[in-house]
Amino acid sequence: MKKWFLLSLLICICSTLALGQASSSSAPQDLSTLHGRPEPPMLGIHWARGFDPFTRANEAQSGTPFARRTANMTYHGGKIMPTADSKAIFWGPGWNTPGDKITGLDSWYTGFNGSNYAKTSDEYTGTNGQITASTSYVGHAIDTTAASGGGSTSAILAEVCRAVTPDPNGNGYYPVYVDLPRGNAGYCAYHSSGSCGGTPVQFAFFWKLDGDPGCDPQSTVSGESQGLAALANVSAHELSEARTDPASPGAWYDSRGQENGDKCAWTFNVPSVSFPNGTQWKLQGEWSNAAFTAGTGYPNSSGQRGCLDGH
Repeated sequence: MKKWFLLSLLICICSTLALGQASSSSAPQDLSTLHGRPEPPMLGIHWARGFDPFTRANEAQSGTPFARRTANMTYHGGKIMPTADSKAIFWGPGWNTPGDKITGLDSWYTGFNGSNYAKTSDEYTGTNGQITASTSYVGHAIDTTAASGGGSTSAILAEVCRAVTPDPNGNGYYPVYVDLPRGNAGYCAYHSSGSCGGTPVQFAFFWKLDGDPGCDPQSTVSGESQGLAALANVSAHELSEARTDPASPGAWYDSRGQENGDKCAWTFNVPSVSFPNGTQWKLQGEWSNAAFTAGTGYPNSSGQRGCLDGH
C-alpha cells in the first residue's frame, strides 16, 4: 500500500476525531500565510492508550495478515535528520501559569543531546547521511494568544512560522505545546513537516495532557508533575520519529506505515531513563531493526523484541 494513501486515511480519521475539540476551544485559524497549500500530513500519530485505528484501517485495506510481514522497518528513499536543532513553542494563554512543564521540557530537550536514548536511532541512514545522537536546543518561545487544536496541521505550521526563525540547514524541529486538553481526540501528539519562507521545517503538535489517563505513562519519577511526565514521553516518541522519517517521500517505516515510535508505543522496559544532564524520565522505547534481528531488544505490545530505550 502506498504510504500516502494510508496517511490520507489517517488524516480523515484524526480530523473527524479532533473536530469537536478544534471547533469548540480553538481560536479562528489564520492560514493566510500558507497560500492555500494542502494540509501537511499527520505523521507518527501517538494514539492514546487503547485507541489504534491506524492498525485496523491498514489491515482492512491491505488484506495481508500482519503475521506474514517483516517486523522491521524498511527504507523508502528519503532524507533523515542527521541532527535536530529544536526550539519548543508554548501556545495559549494557559502558559501564563505553566507549573513545571516549561522548565521541565527545557531540561528534557537539553538532556536528550548525546543521550543513550537518542542513540537508539543512530543505526538509520538516508540520502543525506546517518542519524547521530548530537542535537541542540535553543530554548523556547511563548505565545499567549488563543491556540488552535490539532485538527489542522496547517494552523500548527503557521504558528511555527510566526514563532521561530527556522534553521537554514533544514534541521529545525519545532514542537508546539498547546494549553488545550485533547477532549475526544484519539491521539496525544503527532509530527509533520512543511516550510517557512522556503526553508524546510519539522514540527510536532501536543495536547495538554494534565489529568489525561489515555496519554499518561504512569511515571514514578519523583519531583515531576503528571502533566510533565506525559509530555516528556510523547515528546520522545515524536522527536525520534521526526529524526528517522521526517518528510516525503519518507525514510524509515514498516509495512503497516508505522515509524519507530509507533512500533514501541506504550511499552516501557524500566521505571526511568537517565539523560546526561542528570534528569530522569519514564520513556517508551524506540524500534531498532538491529536489535530485533539480533533478538536483543525488549518486546513491544505485539511481542516483537525490537524496542530499545538506552537505559
